Amino acid sequence: MGFAQLSGGRSRRALALALCVWSLISLSCAARLTDSSRQKLDVQKHLNRLNKPAVKSIKSPDGDIIDCVHISQQPAFDHPYLKDHKIQMRPNYHPEGLFNENKVAEKTKERSNPQAQLWHANGRCAEGTIPVRRTRKDDILRASSVKAYGRKKQRSIPKSADPDLANESGHQHAIVYVNGDKYYGAKATINVWEPKIQQPNEFSLSQLWILGGSFGEDLNSIEAGWQVSPDLYGDNNTRLFTYWTSDAYQATGCYNLLCSGFIQINSEIAMGASISPVSGLRGSQYDISILVWKDPKEGHWWMQFGNDYVLGYWPSFLFSYLADSASMIEWGGEVVNSEPEGQHTSTQMGSGRFPEEGFGKASYFRNIQVVDSSNNLKAPKGLGTFTEQSNCYDVQTGSNGDWGHYFYYGGPGKNPNCP
Repeated sequence: MGFAQLSGGRSRRALALALCVWSLISLSCAARLTDSSRQKLDVQKHLNRLNKPAVKSIKSPDGDIIDCVHISQQPAFDHPYLKDHKIQMRPNYHPEGLFNENKVAEKTKERSNPQAQLWHANGRCAEGTIPVRRTRKDDILRASSVKAYGRKKQRSIPKSADPDLANESGHQHAIVYVNGDKYYGAKATINVWEPKIQQPNEFSLSQLWILGGSFGEDLNSIEAGWQVSPDLYGDNNTRLFTYWTSDAYQATGCYNLLCSGFIQINSEIAMGASISPVSGLRGSQYDISILVWKDPKEGHWWMQFGNDYVLGYWPSFLFSYLADSASMIEWGGEVVNSEPEGQHTSTQMGSGRFPEEGFGKASYFRNIQVVDSSNNLKAPKGLGTFTEQSNCYDVQTGSNGDWGHYFYYGGPGKNPNCP
């Protein structure tokens, strides 16, 4: 065998090997390109579904774009059961016995119910439209998948669950609750803060829960309050939010208007938009009032923000247990601890101060009430409290003539007693 022959054979083998490697690289690149293209397409489709045509758009000082969308074009009507739904523009019944908020504000010399959202500084939406916070590509890309965007990442297990399960889920609470009766709504005035979040995938919120069913896979929940969630919104602003689920956070429901379900009728308040101002340590205290109740005639669950804004409703068909009534009401705070086992996040709940520090330092809920079967607001009976780790986040209840039933709650998370 000659040298040229040998050399030629090696060259051919080398060429064949190079072609083979090149083919594999090309296939791999093609696969990656296909995956990337598919993701881009999925993200764009989802953006098109969520961002409805706007009558006008308003740039908020915090960078949000608020689209004024015609009320009949809102995301709720993507739901197949709502295609021919006639929008109910006002509830048939409103709970009686609303607390006199003005009297409280005068007595405590505090500014209560600042129903301002930052975007109001640059405009308003007209009657017949609703304000919708525009979803951006980056919002969706921060989620683990297009499908996961706008949903709670893990099942949030409030009170009555096995504490071990609650800790495993990464969610921690400091809450007050009632159960053992049929409830048709709940109300609270909630102190607003801007808690510090340690990791972008963690959140801190303060809310009320309207719950029906067991804490298994069929839990029904309606939730509303304020939250700081860098993953969901891309910043650390305090924002008004709602959530709902009919299967324990598995496949149904979402935050705000990020899926079909909640029907908004109000042109003033945008779900997911920043609340301003917020409370300061030893400074002015600001709070918001939230009322959720069931209309006895139509069966829908309505939400009111402050004393003036009826925002809209969750249609009764979205739920199984809540189609009748709630079996438990909860009020309080929740955080996500994403630290490895045995360690604790420094994400704050409420103001980041423990409840014993009191007014001006600790965060509070005041005037907590439930709606009974006669559509009356009543003081809750038999309040219980629950927290997984009271040395990280805690809760203390009380009552008086001005604040009715109230509680202070929250904490700093990681501290010498909560390593």
